[in-house]
Amino acid sequence: MFKFIKNVSLPVLFCFSLLVSANETNVEVNMESILEVGRENQTLSASSQDKIDQTERQTDKIVNEYKVVNKQVEGLKLYNAQKRIQIQAQLDLMDKLDEQLVQVVVMQRQIPPLAQKMLETLETFINLDTPFRSEERKARVDLVRSSLAKPKVTASEQVRQVLEAYNIEAEYGRKIDTYEDKLADGTVVNILVIGRIGMFYQTKDERTSGRWDNETGTWEELPGSYRKPIRDGIRMAKKLAPTDMLLMPVVKGEA
Repeated sequence: MFKFIKNVSLPVLFCFSLLVSANETNVEVNMESILEVGRENQTLSASSQDKIDQTERQTDKIVNEYKVVNKQVEGLKLYNAQKRIQIQAQLDLMDKLDEQLVQVVVMQRQIPPLAQKMLETLETFINLDTPFRSEERKARVDLVRSSLAKPKVTASEQVRQVLEAYNIEAEYGRKIDTYEDKLADGTVVNILVIGRIGMFYQTKDERTSGRWDNETGTWEELPGSYRKPIRDGIRMAKKLAPTDMLLMPVVKGEA
């Protein structure tokens, strides 16, 4: 009996051994498959994480770019608002300039006749005034008149020339002037002009002196007592003596 069991057990044990061996082989194969699947899952997981990280970086980049663009858009909105205000102000200014331009055109049309009238008034004044430096003053009026007749001379230049002639005439009334001239008989004399108070002459030898009478339009000879004051006045006008008081005969104004 024992022998039979012994004999039977050997094949069974062998079979069992083979079975166990086969199971171990299957277990090893299954474990290797599981590990391979795990490694593949890890690889896939790592790849997925890389994609997630890359997507996140791209998302952050897009968000940052959006923020930058959004700030630029806000800045452009403010800039455009300011520009609209400036443009409107410029349009309003252009409207005002257009109105002023119309007024300027009207004034330009009125300036030439006004300048001509002013010049005629000045010429009349010179003809009625004491006749000192007559040729020079009349020549100035003629020069301005010829300038007014030139089409290329602007209205502003016409007014400037007329006002300059007025200023020169006004200056005559505020200074002492002297120059050399001839009387009607050809006598060379020194003329003394004291503003518009009076005009006097004195011969070169200082022996004869006279005063211009606007009422008669002639020279009136003065007594010798006025010889020195007229001589001193001529020296003052020539800057050869300091300005001082002069005792001179003047025409009494009408009451």
